Formats: sequence, C-alpha cells, structure tokens
Amino acid sequence: MKKVLLLLASGFEVFEASVFIDVIGWNLVEGDGSTELFTCGLRSEIKSSFKQRFIPDFLIDDIDINDFDALAIPGGFEIYGFYNDAYDSKFLDLIRAFKSQNKLIASICVGALPVGKSGILKNKKATTYNSLVRRQALQEFGVHVLDQPIVSDDQIITSWNPSTAVDVALLLLEQLTSKDNAEKVRHLMGFDV
Repeated sequence: MKKVLLLLASGFEVFEASVFIDVIGWNLVEGDGSTELFTCGLRSEIKSSFKQRFIPDFLIDDIDINDFDALAIPGGFEIYGFYNDAYDSKFLDLIRAFKSQNKLIASICVGALPVGKSGILKNKKATTYNSLVRRQALQEFGVHVLDQPIVSDDQIITSWNPSTAVDVALLLLEQLTSKDNAEKVRHLMGFDV
C-alpha cells in the first residue's frame, strides 16, 4: 500500500486538500486499490481558509516518514494564517525529511512556498500562484520560477492555482502507481470529458 501524507497548515484551502483526498480515495476504492491518504498538522484541530475546522489524523511530531511514500501540500490564504504554520520549522523539517529520502512531494498553488522555503527547490524549476508577489517570494528561495500551470522537477510537483488541483493530484497518483491507472481514475471521476 502506498501512503500519502497530506500536510495541512492553518488557513489551508479546502478544495486543494480535498482533491488529494478524493483522487487517492477513488484509487483505493475504484482504481488499483494501492493508495491511502492520511492528514497531519501542527495541532489537533486546524482551521482552514474560510474557518472550517478539521481534525488531522496525526500531529507532525508523531510522523515517521518511513511509513509514507509521498507528501501532499495544499496552499492557503495569508489572511487565515497559512504562512504561520507553513513557515514553521517543524513544517519545513518534515518537507526536508521527505526530500532526504527522495519521496514524492506535490503542492498546489502557494503550497510551493514552504517547499521553496525549506530549501529543497533551490536551483530547481517550479511554479506557484500566478501573482507577482508570490512568484517573487518563490524566486527569492533560489527557485527558477516558470510561467506554466504545473511544473515537475526532481520528484517535486508545483502548480499555480486551484484550477490545477485535480491534475496535480492525478499526476501524483500516476507517479505512485502508473499512467494507465491514473487515467482510469481520471475517467471514473469524469475529468476526461
């Protein structure tokens, strides 16, 4: 079983988190049955953007990265405190730990910014939310920022806004399983029409 860890910061965007939950879950039930997803965060309750409350499966302190095959990071809103958690040393250390074992990392929108701040994107290609402020922030971490919807470099997937979320989750599934399996799940979920 391939296990995906969904890393949630305060102020995370629900839609961007939900696509990882759904795609990995659809694969478990309707695809090849080889994936599961678990959530984690810095606290036992996390408020999303727009103030919904979520209870993660694990706290970051309790994570053994050897139990997981991939890390998924949704973006979020600064006004709801996203960067308070996303730039926390424990959050960044977890990202570094996944990279140190060359595990897959997928982020959506400004989820790329903690990945950049962690240092693992230095001298690599990536993208983030398509605003000048966010792209400059990513560039300041030593990243070659590309003006395209999804960028994959050295097992790290980044993307530029919520419209890319489904494709990022399906690309992660493809890299965990196979292209044929990801296309099957895409079809079953109705995203190929």
